[in-house]
Amino acid sequence: MDSAPPTPPSSPPSSSPWLPFESRRRARDEKREAVLRAAVQLFLEQGYHRVTLNEVAERLNITKPALYNYFRGKDEILFECWSMGAELVDSVITEINAGSGSGLARLRKLVYAYAALMATDFGASLVRFDLRDLTERNAAVARAAKKRIDATFRDYIAAGMADGSINPCDPKLAAFAIAGSLNWIGHWYRRDGGLSPTAIADEFTARLTEGLAAAVPQHTIKKNKTPGAPQRRNPGRKTTGKKRTGGGPR
Repeated sequence: MDSAPPTPPSSPPSSSPWLPFESRRRARDEKREAVLRAAVQLFLEQGYHRVTLNEVAERLNITKPALYNYFRGKDEILFECWSMGAELVDSVITEINAGSGSGLARLRKLVYAYAALMATDFGASLVRFDLRDLTERNAAVARAAKKRIDATFRDYIAAGMADGSINPCDPKLAAFAIAGSLNWIGHWYRRDGGLSPTAIADEFTARLTEGLAAAVPQHTIKKNKTPGAPQRRNPGRKTTGKKRTGGGPR
């Protein structure tokens, strides 16, 4: 009986020229973010109205039509740049609210994080971009986000007044003073300056909250416990240089 012909070796499965869905989405997200990073730098350097999509494309070494794979126009890019900054602030607030601490402690955390964000491109976009350049719908979203941030500053100040960590004050005016100082960082900060974002955040946190912080009650301060402070002796008692051996009072 003749043997069956040998089975031909199976050919390897043809590889798809398309990336898996998750990889394609991740690659698209990375390219989309690259467009935003290039655009926000140009908007901050030259001003939104002076920048063209051709310049954004040139900075990315792509063609202008390629930009339309990710955004429909320059105004959408502007809003997305602003949204990136707003999302960073929202994530900070969410993290602070999830933790514990007095109103003053939470306020200090927010001031520090917000000051550091103002020294970034997306953070600066929150205060450098004109909302009138957005569509009415997107401008409404931006105004609502600004109100939420302002309300958070007020809430932390009010909470600090309630728990005694912040001196009595007008939360609205205090929040305006703090936010106004922090927002101005986005206008004057330069990367080639002498201060880093963390150094600026440290300084602003100290300066903007020290006037609000309630004084520590004196009864909570233990005497002679300051690090490095010399121990005081009883001025009315003379030392003889003899070692005392008794355990009780003389």
